[in-house]
Amino acid sequence: MALVAVHELLAKAEQKGYAVGAFNANNMEIIQAIVKAAELENAPVIMQASQGAISYAGLHYITGMVKIAAENTAIPIALHLDHGTDFEQVVKCIRSGFSSVMFDGSKLPLEENIKITNKVLEIARPVGVSVEGELGKIGGTEDHVTVSDQEAMFTDPEEARYFAEKAPVDSLAVAIGTAHGQYKGEPKLDFARLETIRSLTGLPIVLHGSSGVPDEAVSRAISLGVRKVNIDTNIREAFVWAMRKAMQDKPEEIDPRKILGPGREAAVELIREKIKLFGSSGQA
Repeated sequence: MALVAVHELLAKAEQKGYAVGAFNANNMEIIQAIVKAAELENAPVIMQASQGAISYAGLHYITGMVKIAAENTAIPIALHLDHGTDFEQVVKCIRSGFSSVMFDGSKLPLEENIKITNKVLEIARPVGVSVEGELGKIGGTEDHVTVSDQEAMFTDPEEARYFAEKAPVDSLAVAIGTAHGQYKGEPKLDFARLETIRSLTGLPIVLHGSSGVPDEAVSRAISLGVRKVNIDTNIREAFVWAMRKAMQDKPEEIDPRKILGPGREAAVELIREKIKLFGSSGQA
């Protein structure tokens, strides 16, 4: 089927109380793994591309591969720009065929974040493209976006209420204690803050930096209004570790398919586990 908008997926998730998995699409094998896992679990999925992935693979390659994947399955698939920090990049992704975009203005003053987010809404809404906003800085590093532990700060609930009123996005990414990349210790999520933000905005909440967050914490966050959960690092770990094992087992192997293939299968199993955790199995 054709690509679907994220707000359509989140509306159903809102009604039934689950979250949709948003998995970063970094290459062909990972895209294939996301589709296979979604088909096996009969679950909707969001494939998202970061600015780094677009720089590596090329915008048209990413868009083309995900569109082909969507056209050849009955599973609802959305294509989302993850952490778009540049307005022109957002425009390019919409023109290329993305069904959802995120404008990450979390490092900007609040009013500037609202102003640019509204510019994105003005061009996205008429063509049915979903828009995700962000408030608060999520620690760690994701491609070109780096936030130190000192800079990282939680989302202020009152600012979230104001932002939602002034820039009516389809979903809101918030900082409640998660971080991008691999965790040095166990993350502690501020559930009271999440609950307050949710009650003040009424928006579907997006949990970034979810790789490494304990399952019970993810489940509780979903029960409090998280409707989109981003996973990237865990997929990279499963994929690369399986590739390393394949090379160690057969160091003389020179066929890339026999090295990348095990990585793809490991990613399938990891993504299936996450889909089950999020409660979206059987919701396609």
